[in-house]
Amino acid sequence: MKYLIAAAATMGTLASVAAPEAAMADVAQAISGTRLDIVARGEVTRVPDIAVISAGVVTQAKDAQTALSDNGAQMTRVLAALKRAGVADRDVSTSSIGLSAQYRYADNQPPVVTGYQANNSVSIRFRDVAKSGTILDALVAAGANQINGPNLMIDKPAPAIDEARVQAMALAHSRAELYAKAAGLTVKRIVSIGESADEQGPRPYPVMMMARDSAAPKTHIAPGEQQIGVTLSVTFELN
Repeated sequence: MKYLIAAAATMGTLASVAAPEAAMADVAQAISGTRLDIVARGEVTRVPDIAVISAGVVTQAKDAQTALSDNGAQMTRVLAALKRAGVADRDVSTSSIGLSAQYRYADNQPPVVTGYQANNSVSIRFRDVAKSGTILDALVAAGANQINGPNLMIDKPAPAIDEARVQAMALAHSRAELYAKAAGLTVKRIVSIGESADEQGPRPYPVMMMARDSAAPKTHIAPGEQQIGVTLSVTFELN
């Protein structure tokens, strides 16, 4: 009886392993006509409406406490400038804080600490790209001495991605009809659809420019355009 139970358990395990392979075979046998695999891509362009910029303060002092204290006071002025400019608290987040010793090196001598450097940077999200240059100028005036970016993004890309999907699907259908006609066949149905969409994320653009007028130089940011794309892999059955 023990041997019978073990054999039954083994057969059950083999059956469960074989089940996915059988299911795949059934899918393959489901196509009775000609199989056609099409890869089609749809693309749309949008003007970025979000700019993300890193702004920070770097200070140096003879001792660590003074370096941190000076840095904190300067960063407080920078954050106040952001608030006066209308940047919401939810759009400002600390990205890094650091303190490091500064050394003097000489041949055949141990390094000597000459002071300390403190740094503090925040990530700022501008929801009005047109105003971001003016705000950057205000940050520098308030004491920011380290700025990186901008990274430009689309705040709500879903509608643009859907538009790209529709374009890709229409192109896949068009190509399937073309191949079917050339082969003397007709498109019967779609068997499967696979999708690969572009990842939405910050993209750096070299678009920070200085323009002089009768007053002082001002920073300008040109958003340009970004492409959003979707690639579809569509399997058709032709008869």
